[in-house]
Amino acid sequence: MTVSSLPDATHDFGPAAAGAAHRGVLDRLAAAGISADSSARRLAEYSYDASNYRVQPLAVVFPRSADEVVATLAVCRETGTPLVSRGGGTSMAGNAIGPGVVLDFSRHMNRIHTIDEAAGTVSVDPGVVLAVLSRDVEKATGNRFTFAPDPSSKNRATVGGALGNDACGNHSVRYGRTSDHVVELDVVTSDGARLTATATEVRATHPGDAAAEARAAALTDSLKELVHSNLAEFRVELGRIQRQVSGYHLDNLLPEKGFNVARALVGSEGTCVIITGARMKLVPKPASALLVCLGYADVVDAARDIGTILEFRPAAVEGIDEAIVDTMRFRRGEGAVLGLPEGKAWLYVDLDGDNPEEVAAQAKLLLERLKANGRLVEGRPVPELVERASLWRVREDGAGLSSRLSTGGESWPGWEDSAVAPENLADYLADFRTLLDHYGLQGVMYGHFGAGCMHIRITYDLRTAEGREVFRTFTAEAAKLVVRHGGSLSGEHGDGRARSQLLPLMYSPQMLEAFTAYRRLWDPSGILNPGSLTDPDPMDANLALEGVPDREWRTSFDLRPLHSGGGSATEGDDPATSEGSGTDPWVHAVQGCIGVGRCRTDTGGVMCPSYRATRDEKDSTRGRSRVLQEMVRGARTVEEGWKSEEVREVLDLCLSCKACSTDCPTGVDMATYKSEFFDHYYRGKRRPRSHFSLGWLPRWLKVTGRVAPLVNAVLATPLAKVAAVLGGLTTHRSMPRFAGAGEWRREVAAAGVLSGTSGKPGRHDGGTRPAAEGVVLFVDTFTRGFRPEVAGAAARVLAGAGEPVTCSADACCGLTWISTGQLDTAKKLMVNAAEVLDDGTDRPIVVVEPSCAAALRKDLPELVHTDQARRVAARVRSFAGHVGELAAAGWTPAPAQPLPEQVVLQTHCHEYSVFGAGTQKAALAAVGVSNVLDAPGCCGVAGNFGFEKEHYDVSMLVAEQALAPALRSTGAGSVVLTDGFSCAMQVKQLDDSRPGRHLAQLLDPGEQTDRPTDFNNTKDS
Repeated sequence: MTVSSLPDATHDFGPAAAGAAHRGVLDRLAAAGISADSSARRLAEYSYDASNYRVQPLAVVFPRSADEVVATLAVCRETGTPLVSRGGGTSMAGNAIGPGVVLDFSRHMNRIHTIDEAAGTVSVDPGVVLAVLSRDVEKATGNRFTFAPDPSSKNRATVGGALGNDACGNHSVRYGRTSDHVVELDVVTSDGARLTATATEVRATHPGDAAAEARAAALTDSLKELVHSNLAEFRVELGRIQRQVSGYHLDNLLPEKGFNVARALVGSEGTCVIITGARMKLVPKPASALLVCLGYADVVDAARDIGTILEFRPAAVEGIDEAIVDTMRFRRGEGAVLGLPEGKAWLYVDLDGDNPEEVAAQAKLLLERLKANGRLVEGRPVPELVERASLWRVREDGAGLSSRLSTGGESWPGWEDSAVAPENLADYLADFRTLLDHYGLQGVMYGHFGAGCMHIRITYDLRTAEGREVFRTFTAEAAKLVVRHGGSLSGEHGDGRARSQLLPLMYSPQMLEAFTAYRRLWDPSGILNPGSLTDPDPMDANLALEGVPDREWRTSFDLRPLHSGGGSATEGDDPATSEGSGTDPWVHAVQGCIGVGRCRTDTGGVMCPSYRATRDEKDSTRGRSRVLQEMVRGARTVEEGWKSEEVREVLDLCLSCKACSTDCPTGVDMATYKSEFFDHYYRGKRRPRSHFSLGWLPRWLKVTGRVAPLVNAVLATPLAKVAAVLGGLTTHRSMPRFAGAGEWRREVAAAGVLSGTSGKPGRHDGGTRPAAEGVVLFVDTFTRGFRPEVAGAAARVLAGAGEPVTCSADACCGLTWISTGQLDTAKKLMVNAAEVLDDGTDRPIVVVEPSCAAALRKDLPELVHTDQARRVAARVRSFAGHVGELAAAGWTPAPAQPLPEQVVLQTHCHEYSVFGAGTQKAALAAVGVSNVLDAPGCCGVAGNFGFEKEHYDVSMLVAEQALAPALRSTGAGSVVLTDGFSCAMQVKQLDDSRPGRHLAQLLDPGEQTDRPTDFNNTKDS
């Protein structure tokens, strides 16, 4: 079959086709008591999943019960409206989007009902997140049992989604697919019958439901007749390899498999039924596990050793290539990948058992066997938990990391899910690389090597007609190739919109007819997830990158990819118009999100604090990105561009914490996008009062510093609430004490340190930079205005390290103007900061406040496009980062007070994102504080956010994610480390008895030396 002869089909659904009927559907849903959200913003959020596709729905419903599902389905059936089930929205094949009504089960139907250890089962809603299920099962059973399927998206993908795609995961070599773990499924058919599919039958969910009992009986007869008519085809064409996920799994209905209706429904991608509940199997959890990491010259060599590895009965055999590793190191630093042996392709082999010594002996024997094979470059066991976690994160973030490569290229799904028998994997990969070369494409390879399932993201150009033609032609050729190797188009993600059109290349006409008949038996109305599996949409229809207008979006931030000059524009270069990826920089930036959904997790990292507080897609980094992507499309839903109310609304609860810039595998920096958008949105509009009261804070501090005693006295009276209301601030939060104008200066002078021969800061034109000793201590606005004592402590610590110290305060980083989107002012302040701090040396600039340090390090070169700005940014250090460097060089602190036995660490989000997640913890360890209770999450204040009236409640919900529980779990004797001023304010709000302290205060030698401080700049800004 040629590409041009592939069957095409289109479906005339969606708002344009529905016309006036759209309102009728919404009215009928409302009459049925169903709350359906059809707002432009919501439709934008749900037009995408993690695939290449975009299909706008009519409305989104968040069902709370099976009854609401039945009521919604009745309206859709009566009006002929398509219905699409959705869990975490992480589908890479387009299975979780579609026209009509989208049912999002993750919001409310996400309960674990019963865990029956004796029976080895668990009863769950479809919206339960897989990692949450495993965690709760392990807790309830004392780590004796767990839920096995663990795809890389397990911390946001749901049980319903895993059932829809027949997901597998990293340990599928041992535990197989989701279908291997299903006991029973509670489902609703499109004609409203509530049925339960089991391993031997289909029955009415509720005994006595006459209509459902009749439907179950008729369905049973029809299914058995379908099997009888296709016995040979089901036995020959289905179930040939471990990961044959393409098509329907009808071989489970064969007599020799017991007529397992539940397993036959798994992998049907929401095209047959709506799942409202599931009973799933549990598996024993091994007592001991050991990761063995293997390095190879390439993925083909790695694949050729799979046979040997499988002899050792591993629990997992996962693989990655060098493109993913290089990108991880490029984006997150060398320390982001620990423990990799030499090589350009790597396998992760998990061995487990009851006895650790026996597992270690097996690992040793495995390495000996592989060395004898002659292909292994280097291999090593990885017993250390931190290294293991680091290595697994590289594998689990593979899809996101490989989307924006270290080389500057982009890769996309579409052929990311093929599978062959493990013994055929090496030959398949060798032939596949030849096919890639023929089309001039690069494939980024990772996946489940032990099961023969490859996730290969490819450097298609989906933005141009020529590139889309290559995509279509290449994918069809790739399908033919995997079939020649006895494989499956899909080994885990399902066929969806990406591969359903190619099924005729894999299956006979009779089998395709059986698929169609099977679907119609369950869904005679034909309304469930149209466009997938049978009667599919063309695989190049509804591509998200097609149809984006070629428009120039002028920005203040330099948003070009680093590889094309981003962050390194020459003076006078305009980042809004410079060539980069071939796409407008703003468009390219906001299209960075590919929908993998890591921002929807409830544990690990910091992203996304607002989503964790509200559980609403609009408050996730992904939800915001999708609305921004609609903005640049000029879509009907979001068509006002920089003045879009939908974009303003979706950005409202963004805390500008910048955690996404680190935690998001694709590096989305929503704080920067919010600042840029607000700068445009509020031009000619009235700004919120907090943009003046808090956004202009450095200016107000010039005034309050002169009359600080009076201001503090007023704030101690009921007038404080009046002032808060006038400034658009919450009245539930106490205001900080304002420092006098000269307090910070006296504090630093009391440190009695000497700057040595440091030159005065001033404008420098580059060229050869003279050697100079010492550091520049930058005393930022927040420290000067609110925590002057920290400036003195920092000066004493740095002086105690034996280096000359120069204090600088004649500049402002512009952070408050950046966070409120007042970029003209921010740029002026940053230009001044660059001129002040560019002193002709390479001395480190140590900044007391981590948020100001981050602004100077990251925002300065992105807003001020000069060599001077880049020179200054390169020198900036956070205080904790510099302490770590000093300790590594051999310095030992001599604090006046003994170091605390335990520290509750609240890492500032900007420190986390710009200087590294472990910077403060590493600094504490380096100076001898090892008992650290890390509160890994945003404090909730995040600059101006937590002080704003409308954001206070969310601010406190964010605090409950990590900081508040950490404070409650520790005693009054535990020191709370808050280098960030905003973090200190939240600690004060939560527990006024334990004020947050800066690292400089913990290390303060508290002594005055015999040398004075050199104030090269003492003017307040």
